[in-house]
Amino acid sequence: MHSFHHRSQQSEQIRKIARTLGFDQCGISKAEKLDEDARRLEQWLNNGYQGSMQYMERNFDLRVDPTLLVPGARSVITLLYNYFPATPESNTDLRISKYAYGQDYHTVIRNKLKEFLNILHDEIGEVVGRGFVDSAPVLERSWAKRSGLGWIGKNGNLINKRQGSFLFIATLITDLELEPDPPVTTDHCGTCTRCLDACPTQAILPGPTIDGSKCISYFTIELKEKLIPTEMKGKFDGWLFGCDTCQDVCPWNRFSRPTQEPSFAPIPGVLNLTNRDWEALSEETFQELFRDSPIRRTGWEGIRRNLKFLQGE
Repeated sequence: MHSFHHRSQQSEQIRKIARTLGFDQCGISKAEKLDEDARRLEQWLNNGYQGSMQYMERNFDLRVDPTLLVPGARSVITLLYNYFPATPESNTDLRISKYAYGQDYHTVIRNKLKEFLNILHDEIGEVVGRGFVDSAPVLERSWAKRSGLGWIGKNGNLINKRQGSFLFIATLITDLELEPDPPVTTDHCGTCTRCLDACPTQAILPGPTIDGSKCISYFTIELKEKLIPTEMKGKFDGWLFGCDTCQDVCPWNRFSRPTQEPSFAPIPGVLNLTNRDWEALSEETFQELFRDSPIRRTGWEGIRRNLKFLQGE
């Protein structure tokens, strides 16, 4: 029989491993079907807010039921990793989302999750588990909220009371029976509408709902078309890759502290390429500079398109 004592002992062990690997916070939730989130996701997709991001429509069942991802799943462990940079802005008028200053977080955090599972195997034994970081089959913000790590703000981001929202979320689904944390049931956004008022393209709707198909991050990163719609002309505020406006204006982010993770330190060039430098960038140099960067997701063509758009061509 898995006694309460045993479960809380293992939960403590999990938190300790999380700290060792540099995660800022760790929350635990019981693995169960996310019925309410399923309804919300369905509604969001029906409204077409995913734009051309087809991957948001795939694997619907997997996304709302963790036991389909890990047979016998009992617990969902959510881990937060701070990425707030020590140098918060670029020194040119082109802007890059802070999460993309350093090395690709997918790789950095995926390696930490691998390590996490290895330590679990060494310390506890045969544990079945799968780690996810920002991959479509997992509704990571729902799990974070369920395990007490924050609430979902009006801007759609997970907001943590102690650290704000510049945080990567990783999810570890496992068959370990652990002591769940109490969920966050209060929303600390209150009547504040700073993110709604500041969004350059009005992508934040009441609800809180994000119209992904209107978001600058969507246009600059996800959109595969050759051209950005003309009605967006002049609205991008210099954002070349991604957009942090709704996080930059959020009062909770006054609690952001610079990350201690060396992999997330700005890679050479990312903050000091001028307009002219970006324009002159050959495909080869682009590949070389951004080999380990999230910026390569847009590709050289995408960056050129974004540049032209920002220059009003």
